[in-house]
Amino acid sequence: MAGKETLTVIDNRTGKQYELPITLGAINIADLRAIKASPDEPGLLGYDPALTNTATCKSKITFIDGDRGILRYRGYAIEDLAEHSNYLETAYLIVKGELPDIKHFAMWKHNITIHSMVHENIKKFMDGFRYDAHPMGMLVGTVGALSTFYPDATHINDLESRRLQTRRLIGKLPTLAAFAYRRTLGLPYVYPDNDLSYTGNFLSMLFKMTELKHKPNPVLERALDVLFILHADHEQNCSTNAMRCVASSQVDPYSAVAAAVAALYGPRHGGANEAVIRMLMEIGTKDKVPEAITRFKAGETRLQGFGHRIYKNYDPRARIVKRLAYEVFEVTGKNPLIDIALELERIALEDDYFLSRQLYPNIDFYTGIIYQAMGFPVTMFPVLFAIPRTSGWMAQWAEMVRDPEQKIARPRQIFIGEGPRAYTPVDDRPEPSMREDAVSPEI
Repeated sequence: MAGKETLTVIDNRTGKQYELPITLGAINIADLRAIKASPDEPGLLGYDPALTNTATCKSKITFIDGDRGILRYRGYAIEDLAEHSNYLETAYLIVKGELPDIKHFAMWKHNITIHSMVHENIKKFMDGFRYDAHPMGMLVGTVGALSTFYPDATHINDLESRRLQTRRLIGKLPTLAAFAYRRTLGLPYVYPDNDLSYTGNFLSMLFKMTELKHKPNPVLERALDVLFILHADHEQNCSTNAMRCVASSQVDPYSAVAAAVAALYGPRHGGANEAVIRMLMEIGTKDKVPEAITRFKAGETRLQGFGHRIYKNYDPRARIVKRLAYEVFEVTGKNPLIDIALELERIALEDDYFLSRQLYPNIDFYTGIIYQAMGFPVTMFPVLFAIPRTSGWMAQWAEMVRDPEQKIARPRQIFIGEGPRAYTPVDDRPEPSMREDAVSPEI
C-alpha cells in the first residue's frame, strides 16, 4: 500500500474498509457518503463548523504558506510587489494572471480610470443615509445599489461582460468610499480626477477642499498604494468565501461584492485594525504595557493584532507595514501609539506564552497606526480594506464562474433538534415555566 495516493478508512461499526483517493493533498468529502453503518443511512458527513480544514475550491490566485510566513500573488512574492509594483499593476496581475507589458498596463489603467465616475443618482442614494451612518454600512448599500444601474451584469457567463464589471467595480469603489467619508463630515462630494493615480485620486476625493486641484503628498500616496497591494487578496478568507458563496447562486457581481463588503465589516475581519487602535489607546502609555501583557495572559482582555488563522509565523505583510509606518511619520509626524505598539511587540516576542501559541503580529497590528497618522477616522479603516480587496474578489469571482466543479453553495448540517412532535392548539399549551423540558429561548 505504500506510495499509493489513497486514504484507507476502517469503519469500526461495520468492520468495512474503504479506500478514498487523495488528489492535491485532499480527499473529496463526498466520498465519505459511501461509508454507512446500514444501507438506509445517508452516509458520513464531514463536520467543520468554520471551514478551518475544508477546501471549497481550487485556485490559482494566491498562495499562502502560513508556517513559513509566505504570501504570493500568482507566484510573485508580496515583498517584491510591495517594493517594485503599484496597486493597479498588482490588480492586473491578480485579475488576469500575468504582469502587464507597457501597452496593456496603459490600456488597463485607462479602462479603470474611465469607470471611476458613478451615476448622479448614487449621490442621492448616499444622501439618504443619516449623517452619523458608518461609512462601511454606506458602502455595503451603495455597492449593492450598483446592481440596479447595470442590468447587463447578470450575463456572468459572457467574458466581455465579466471584464466590464471588473473594471467598473475596481474603478468605482474609491469613489463610493470617498463619498461615504464626505457624507459623514457633511462635506460636498468631490468628483474623480483622471489626471491622478489610483490612490492619488482617492486621496483627492477624500481631502480636497477649496483648492482648484488637490495634490496628494507623494509619500502618503505611495504608502497607501503599498497598503492597497498588501490587501489585494488573501486566499479564501471570510469575505472572499462570502463572495464565492453568494455568487454561486449566479447573482450579479455587484450583489456578491456587497455581501463580501458586509463580511469584511465585522471586527474579526476588516475591523480588526480598529480594535488594535482601541487597545493601544486603552493601554495609554509605554510603561503600562507589562501590566497589559499580564491581563492578556490572564484572559482578562484580548490581545488585538496578534495571531492569525493561517499564519503560524510572522505575517510577511506586517514586516512591510512596520517599515512603512516610519516613512509616513516623516510626513505626518510620529503617531505616539507606535511606541506602545513596539513595546508590546518586543515583550510579546520574548515571552514563551505568546511564542508557544504562535502569536505573532499580523497586518492589522500596524495598519491602523498608519491610517490614523494619515488622518483617517477609525470608521474608515475597513473601507480602506474593501477598496483594494475588490480586485481579489473579482478575480475569485471570475475563477469560480469558470470552474465546472462549482455548484450553488449548499452546506449540510448535523441536526440536533427535536424529534417528531404533535401540534397542540394554543389554548391547550402550558406556560413554558410549567413544562418539565422548558429551556431558555434561543432568540
